[in-house]
Order: sequence, then C-alpha cells, then structure tokens
Amino acid sequence: MMYYRFALILFLMFSYGSAQQDTLRINQLQVIGSHNSYKKAINPKLFDYLTEKDSTNRMYALQYQHIPILQQLDMGLRNLELDVYADAEGGRFAHPKGLDLVKDQPSYDLEGKMNIPGFKMFHVMDIDFRSEYDLFSDCLDDLKKWSEAHPNHEPIFITLEPKEDKANMFGTAAEPFTTMVYDELDATITKHLGKEHLITPDDVRGHYSTLEKAVLHNNWPAVKDVKGKFLFILDADDEKQAFYVKNHPSLNSRVLFINAKAGTPEAATMILNNPKDENIPNLVQKGYIIRTRADANTIQARSNDYTHFEAAKNSGAQIITTDYYVPSKLFKSDYHVSFENKTFVRKNPVTAK
Repeated sequence: MMYYRFALILFLMFSYGSAQQDTLRINQLQVIGSHNSYKKAINPKLFDYLTEKDSTNRMYALQYQHIPILQQLDMGLRNLELDVYADAEGGRFAHPKGLDLVKDQPSYDLEGKMNIPGFKMFHVMDIDFRSEYDLFSDCLDDLKKWSEAHPNHEPIFITLEPKEDKANMFGTAAEPFTTMVYDELDATITKHLGKEHLITPDDVRGHYSTLEKAVLHNNWPAVKDVKGKFLFILDADDEKQAFYVKNHPSLNSRVLFINAKAGTPEAATMILNNPKDENIPNLVQKGYIIRTRADANTIQARSNDYTHFEAAKNSGAQIITTDYYVPSKLFKSDYHVSFENKTFVRKNPVTAK
C-alpha cells in the first residue's frame, strides 16, 4: 500500500510540474541534453593505438560515448547535438583510414550506407567515425517516429554542426557548406522530419520586422503550443553562418536558427559554451535562448567537478549539454548530471521566476 501511495504522489507531482510548464514560453524552460548525441566509442584497440601516438593527450577528450538517441529521449533529455558532413556523390567517408591502422577491429558499414549520396553523421574523419546513424536522414526518420509516438513531449532543441574540415593527415577532406548545400540541408530536415514537427524562425518572427525584434518582445511560442516539435540551431560562425543567411534576411523561409550576435536581425539563439560567461544571464533576461555546456572534453567527468554544471544551471541558459547524463563506462567516475528527482526539464531559474 505504501508503494502505491508513493507512486501516486510522484505521478501527481510530475503531472503538476508538466501542467505548470505548459503555460510557459519555450525560453522559460531549462533543459539538459547530450553533446554529440550519436557518438559511439572509438574501438578500444584503435583508441589505444592513437593514444600511444599522441604526445599531447588530446585523444582522451574523445573517450566518451552515448546510449541510443531514442533512449536518451525516453529518459527525458530534450536537447541533442548532431554533426553533419556533406557528401553529394556518396562514398567520400565510406572507408575511414582508422580501420587500416589496427587489425581485428569490428566491421564497419555492412549495409553500405556511406556510399549513398546525402548528409553523413559522425564526429571526426578517419578517427572517431563510429556513429549510431551513418545517414542524417535515418536519424530524422527515427526522431519523427518517436515524436509521433509521444505527441505530448516538450519541444526538443537540436544543435546542428556542419563539418567541413580541411584535408587531414590521411588526405581526407570534407565538402564545403555553400548556400546550395544549406538549401539541401533544410530540404532534408523538412522531408524526413516534417514541417509540422518544426519550430522555425518564421514561426517566431510573426508580424515583427526582424527575428531579433520578435525575440526581444518575448514572441517565443508557449510550450503547450509546440509540443511534439523540434527547434534546430546551426552551430556555425562567420562565413559558414553567412552562407546560411544569404538571400534569407532575418532567416526568412529558413529551417534553422543560427548562432547570431545580439544586435543583428537574425539574433535569437546563441551558443556560449563557457557556463561561467557573465553575459549569459543578461542575454537570457533579454529574451535570447542560450546553449552552454556542463562539461567538455571529459575533463569535469574525470575530476568529478560539478562547478561548471552549477554555473550553467544558475546562468539561466536554456540548453545545457553534457556527455554524462549517466556515468562513464570508459573510465572510473561517478560524474553525471540531472535536475532534481533525476529530471532533465525544469522551469528556468532566470526567466520563469
């Protein structure tokens, strides 16, 4: 009997909290999500080989992995981070050179998906290439299925990084992201996720002359009106960002928000990875949505350092990313982050007081 009473209390508590969140605008939430959400661990044999060759110890920054993305969403995470590489003809990344460095590694891409033209999803060319999804479109398809099976989920924020690395030591180079490539990226998201599942800059801008004016006038949608939807943020700067904005002032007709500076017509979302940045609370109060990080490069996890996470929470940044919503299984550490009662969504301490 005591168990059922306790279960009922928990149910009522979370139901009440969810009802309260429904009345908020999306910038009045604070969510925890994952960084490089698709990433599988580097094969141990290859990782050992690379660390032996690495005199700087930088390889240890890549020693993390994630459970499947849909399991992350089932846990309650409401932010994902995805990396995409353009591959118009297919096959550019079909045989990572890391496979040739060490014998007896697990097989790779048995279905031949890396030969299919389209955007690929992985972390570092030739080195950190194992991913839950080889094709970005496959990931979007699964996100759509999950969303439609959970139509009342809170909005999910997705930071999307376009990778266009120069030729590496193996000679592998990524295709550049031009305006035309970005057009194809928008089309891929719309096709596979569905326009009905998107929160776009047009939705937020409304009748305001610029996106930033809409944000500064608190025109973000209410949570209850965008349940079952996704908001994408382009994690790019300077020229890569300019190509996305070209011919789309104030992100008119674009799918993604961008990492724009305050004072520009496109300013709405910003990526400030240092949670101790003193500018974050002020920007949050003005109406911008900010992404920051609780940990990076495995540093905080190895030392069980929660100071960055506490700073991220207190800053009011709406999106907090981590590699450790569960403890690492690759090295000894108890470090993992969540809000109260092991939740990953709460009222924003700065914007929803």
